[in-house]
Amino acid sequence: MDIKIIPSVLCGEVTVPPSKSAAHRALICAALCDGVSRVTPYCTSKDIKATASCLKELGMNIEEDEKGYTLSKGDVVKGGILNFSESGSTARFLLPIAAALGADITGVGEGRLPERPMETLTTLFREHGVEASSDNLPIILKGKMTGGDFCLPGNISSQYISGLLLAAPLCDSDVNIIPTTALESVGYIDMTIAAMKKYGVIVEETNNGWRVSKESHYVGANTKVEGDWSQAAFFMAAAAIGGEVRIHGLDFASNQGDMAALDVFAAFGADISIENDILHIKHGNLRGIEVNAADIPDMVPAIAVTAAYASGKTVIHSAERLRIKESDRIKTTIAILTAMGIKTEERPDGMVIFGGKPKGAVIDGANDHRIVMAASVAVAFAEGESVIKGCEAANKSYPEFFSDFRKIGGKTE
Repeated sequence: MDIKIIPSVLCGEVTVPPSKSAAHRALICAALCDGVSRVTPYCTSKDIKATASCLKELGMNIEEDEKGYTLSKGDVVKGGILNFSESGSTARFLLPIAAALGADITGVGEGRLPERPMETLTTLFREHGVEASSDNLPIILKGKMTGGDFCLPGNISSQYISGLLLAAPLCDSDVNIIPTTALESVGYIDMTIAAMKKYGVIVEETNNGWRVSKESHYVGANTKVEGDWSQAAFFMAAAAIGGEVRIHGLDFASNQGDMAALDVFAAFGADISIENDILHIKHGNLRGIEVNAADIPDMVPAIAVTAAYASGKTVIHSAERLRIKESDRIKTTIAILTAMGIKTEERPDGMVIFGGKPKGAVIDGANDHRIVMAASVAVAFAEGESVIKGCEAANKSYPEFFSDFRKIGGKTE
């Protein structure tokens, strides 16, 4: 589907959807519990639907209704096919869990997911008693993963560490997870540890990583999933560029790494305040900044389109992991700005953006939800109408995005 966006001022109030990162973790912990758990609210994103579907395929008990999920541990099904859709989180969390359960599954994916690396996990599986047919999807796993030491780089993806942590209580001996390099996206590991603690599993921090005891097991609990800071970043960008938005549903004590959006948009010059747990952000005189994106790669598209409207130069670096997302997000983000007439420079780990006067354009959504949403915000303030191709990609994480976009004044056809 293509969508036409007519320039307008974006002002109003919006409630962001549940955090995809938190929902993945809550559903997984709850589905592995000895008791019954409840996770609310119901999540409509394709990625969360993929996680719920895969947990059912593994044999876990999940009942869904319009308000949320009721979950408990079931009998493990062997020989199932787990379709991770396009969700890297689902794959990197549930492959270790399937291995620890001894489920003997086939994992498959869609879109660019089969191209994204899994070798870090498959190497560890083979070292711990599990046969893995390939280092990329589709992957057939056979055998039950043993405990012990799991040594892996900390600067590739925190999702590998989170997946191993989530699987650790299912192993028959203590698990030690040992990063061999400096960590990136530490906030997402903290999210995993906090979720596990809520469901009765204590992750012990050691001198060189983390330990989970073989005596650990998940117990029932209820979770209300907090709002998503990575989605809030798009509305923060809209307000910073030229609007005024009040954002509901966020947790200001969150472990989400993308809560760093508060500091990033303040550095750009946006006017930010918090009143009664509502984030109020409005336009300021924007100036170029430098952003280390190592811990906040998902925010780069929102940051980049804001930079297009800032005076001076913005440098975004340490974002090389964007090359292996749903699209090569360094290239596709630059493509948005280039189409709008903004000067950019591509770098191996990021980009340089020279602020200017963006013009309306035809933009390829690149089958990437964050590219579609960033482009929508960018063209709302451009000179002239724009068309975004493939806007349905937003459904991956935020199916209600264009409805909320219109609520704050966005004009679409």
